[in-house]
Amino acid sequence: MRMDEQELVRRIQQGDEMAFTEIVRMYKDKIVNYLCQLTGDYQLAVELSQETFMRVYFKANRYKPFAPFSSWIYAIASNLAKTEIKKMRKVSTVPLELIQNRIPIERSSSDNSDSELTAELRKALNSLHPRYKIPVILKDIEGFSQEEIAEILKKPLGTIKARISRGRNYIKKELERSCPKITFMMEKEEKEYGRV
Repeated sequence: MRMDEQELVRRIQQGDEMAFTEIVRMYKDKIVNYLCQLTGDYQLAVELSQETFMRVYFKANRYKPFAPFSSWIYAIASNLAKTEIKKMRKVSTVPLELIQNRIPIERSSSDNSDSELTAELRKALNSLHPRYKIPVILKDIEGFSQEEIAEILKKPLGTIKARISRGRNYIKKELERSCPKITFMMEKEEKEYGRV
């Protein structure tokens, strides 16, 4: 953990609103992006990020510096997202196909296979159960190590490794099913250049 973050958290624990503003500035975009990847809804991601930061401020005294601050804030965001996803599954009767691609993907006519792959990848990722989706996003999009993810989600390292592996395999199978031409091109590239 960086010393400046630790100092900021200590100051937040003492009620320093300027320190809180700095933490929000440092993490706002990262948390919104992460939550948007989980929920597929930018507005919901913004709302959940606001709730995340409210909890950081009001529960700062619960933070213990033995874990990185980033792990703590991502754990809060993950828990809020899990709860919201469960609510959405109970309430939602709209077919998944109609709500999946809420985040517009830049499409260029010159690179149609990339935009097709991106759309199919997003579709496969969105269809993952949160048990697998959250670790995959934390690992492959947010760049956390498996050990950090285990700490964030409070699960054993072996469980996290298995969930990432299962999530990736599910995505691969979905891509193979929906984009056989693109999957063939990816396999050919792996053979020629080594694993991508």
